[in-house]
Amino acid sequence: MSGQEVLDFRCKGKPVMNGVVVVDKPAGQTSFGVIRDVRKILGIRKIGHTGTLDPLATGVLPLCINEATKMAPFLTEDDKEYRATMLLGVTTDTLDITGNIVATENPGHITDSDLESVSREFLGTMEQKVPRYSAAKHRGRPHHRWAREGVVLDTPLKRVTIENIEIESFSPPYATLLVACSKGTYIRTLCDDMGKRLGCGAALAGLRRTRSGRFSEEDALRLDDMEYGEAPRLIRNSLVPLEDVLDRYPAIPISRDLALRIREGCQPEAGALNKTTFPPAAEGTLIRLIGNDSRIVAVARMLLSSESLRTAGEKEQAMKLVRVFNV
Repeated sequence: MSGQEVLDFRCKGKPVMNGVVVVDKPAGQTSFGVIRDVRKILGIRKIGHTGTLDPLATGVLPLCINEATKMAPFLTEDDKEYRATMLLGVTTDTLDITGNIVATENPGHITDSDLESVSREFLGTMEQKVPRYSAAKHRGRPHHRWAREGVVLDTPLKRVTIENIEIESFSPPYATLLVACSKGTYIRTLCDDMGKRLGCGAALAGLRRTRSGRFSEEDALRLDDMEYGEAPRLIRNSLVPLEDVLDRYPAIPISRDLALRIREGCQPEAGALNKTTFPPAAEGTLIRLIGNDSRIVAVARMLLSSESLRTAGEKEQAMKLVRVFNV
């Protein structure tokens, strides 16, 4: 399930929540399974996540609730951080320890300096091979389904960026890495590639996502703590409101009249914004439009820079609406 996909259920008369809550995904459960559990606990009408975690993985899984599901496409672009445990000397068909072992090699000769040296080789932007056992799709079906049916496909390459790899610990045959990377990076593939470079093979033995964009593991709620009676209070206390979720984008205050027209589908014209104070913003910048009740109205892309907006004609379209929120 992609970050844009959403489950839609009736609210059953409960107060509507709008915002993002971070769940600490347990090992052995799918991201979709976490959504099902939270839906059962809260009876939430709409909920979606911002990037799948493998069943093996634990950690930060931001859940977008109701109107926040419209923000999922922006959040899927966020950088990630992981704590990964790599088992040296073992190669599997799934690139992690859940798969079938296809090769073994004694890793006894590998040193701390070997690990440090090889990890530096994987920093920067590169083409990474999509694993055969992955949720990436071919002809509408996940690659892992084709693989489990014995169909051998040449999976594509994807461009990823690894900002940093820190060797947190090394106790042969296990090494624990702290990885900061772009969205879509396969840590299983990174471990497999590092194992090949080290000459002994390696498989991912454990994975925890410690950060996704602005959301960190310190923000995360455990499913075990969400007892039916306490869950609404816990969620409300931890909920990141719509107005704060995309706070990396400049906030532009607009009038009540313009907010109403935008929610009716009108694209903002320069004349309607001539009394608005704009921060410096280049053409193409994403911005948040905030109503006089402090609620988010829309995310829009600037078609004019804030400088050129001053001299634009009143009827000239100033920005293009990307998402409109009805709260």
